[in-house]
Amino acid sequence: MELGLKGKVAIVGGSSQGIGYGIARLLAGEGASVALVARRKELLDLAAKKISSETGAEVFAIPADIRKADDCTRIVEGAAAHFGRLDILVNNDGAPPLGLLMEFDDKAWDQAMQRNLMSVVRLSRAAVPHMKAAGGGRIVNITALSALQPMPKFGLSVATWAAVIGYAKTLSLELAADQITVNTICPGRIATGRLATVFGQEAEELAKQVPLGRIGQPEDIAGLVGLLASDKGGYITGATFHVDGGRRANLL
Repeated sequence: MELGLKGKVAIVGGSSQGIGYGIARLLAGEGASVALVARRKELLDLAAKKISSETGAEVFAIPADIRKADDCTRIVEGAAAHFGRLDILVNNDGAPPLGLLMEFDDKAWDQAMQRNLMSVVRLSRAAVPHMKAAGGGRIVNITALSALQPMPKFGLSVATWAAVIGYAKTLSLELAADQITVNTICPGRIATGRLATVFGQEAEELAKQVPLGRIGQPEDIAGLVGLLASDKGGYITGATFHVDGGRRANLL
């Protein structure tokens, strides 16, 4: 299906590997120009080179730390200046450390807030004027299933990403008249480095807990991002999607 992304410009966070890389590659493959963002320059440059080679799309690597306010501004302004416009923002990064909530001090909470919530707030705030100038836009936030289905020791992620869901829903109402959609995706167990880090050798057993019988791939998330970023997803806003192979058992 042709998504109609040719001529569009996207920023994709955490795109040197994992889900972010899968999203950036799909958008580039659909004809979008993509600004890739990650902290580690070496990995980011390799990812940009590979995506450009495989898709023929114009890509632009921006090494940056989304936990820093100045870097958030630099990401958006750099991408808009390089490509001349901005249509799509994909807020994606890693996750805070695991642990019991009672053991985290204020510093840990502040770091989690900067990484998961404030980066979304700052990047969106910087991106929206460019989207308005382009006649509309798409903001897609990548969180995790734990934001909808909390798990012990995932509390920093649960609390901060739940805040992102509330922020996104409210923002979708405030920006609807500008033809800017805002949606959130909550991936389940996806084959990334974090899955192996968190679950170790148990990761191979996780597929048995998924109704579809397999661990998800970054492409499973990227496909939905592509739809939401396209004109074909233009009537979807304020929504929260769980992409988890059927693991979430509740009705809503």
